[in-house]
Amino acid sequence: MAGRIDVIMDGGVQRGTHVLKALSVGAKAVGVGRYYLYPLAVAGQAGIERALDLMRTEIERDMKLMGCTALSQLSRDNLRFR
Repeated sequence: MAGRIDVIMDGGVQRGTHVLKALSVGAKAVGVGRYYLYPLAVAGQAGIERALDLMRTEIERDMKLMGCTALSQLSRDNLRFR
């Protein structure tokens, strides 16, 4: 589509809610680069696996609280702007 670009949010992601907010406002992907570095430094691969499991659990829980069963259901309507 002319005049449109894909947006990828990268930076500042610390919680699953950050991922959901980015996807709700139109991001096509979310990078979590630094999110896994601290668990890697502390506990190696097991730390990364634990951190990513926590992120997945939070995203799934928060989607249920939003009444969404699929990422395709995320939209600006799911957010409250102050």
